[in-house]
Amino acid sequence: MTIRVLLVDDQPLMIVGLRMVINDTRDIEVAGEAGNGREAVQLARAQRPDVILMDIRMPEMDGIEATRIVTSQPDPPKVVVLTTFDDDEYVYGALRAGASGFLLKNMALEDILNAIRIVASGDALIAPSVTRRLIGAFVERSEPAAPSTPPVRAIEGITGREREVLVLVGHGMSNAEIAEHLFISVATAKTHVARLFAKLEARDRVHLVITAYEAGLVPRR
Repeated sequence: MTIRVLLVDDQPLMIVGLRMVINDTRDIEVAGEAGNGREAVQLARAQRPDVILMDIRMPEMDGIEATRIVTSQPDPPKVVVLTTFDDDEYVYGALRAGASGFLLKNMALEDILNAIRIVASGDALIAPSVTRRLIGAFVERSEPAAPSTPPVRAIEGITGREREVLVLVGHGMSNAEIAEHLFISVATAKTHVARLFAKLEARDRVHLVITAYEAGLVPRR
């Protein structure tokens, strides 16, 4: 099945580079191109892409607001934020708005293609170690969760084993690493993660990481 991707960035060179490399693939195609968030929202409704690569800093409507609108629609596409990380303080807000993850703009184009395939399949967006570094940096800038906040109440409904798995996900471990750490099979680890998705109403692995941080299961370094 071909993965249809909407490219959203106000930098023409970024769009051109992505389009060129995508045109050389057999399993990914460009569903549309937008230069700002407002155009992205319109094209997302019209073209129904599988994945949106969303820049954050754009004219007319930024990527956070566009992400919030797009992900509020029925059967929304996966939104992947494009960021420079070092100077972009809006990533955490974009994730909270409904983004499924993020890519670094200085990644090799081939790595971006692989990330598109990964998120389209519903798996973790990028390497867990990178997820931990990026999410951790932004979560640490926020205030610790109060005892009455939703993330803390939500984890009260998970089992002891699921809590262990959530902690390990919060530390950036993959399913294989979790399985090795807990002396269980990879299939069992995947089952525990799937149950956490359902119980915590998490869109993907990135949001499990956020929940683990906000609930205080992972220490703020």
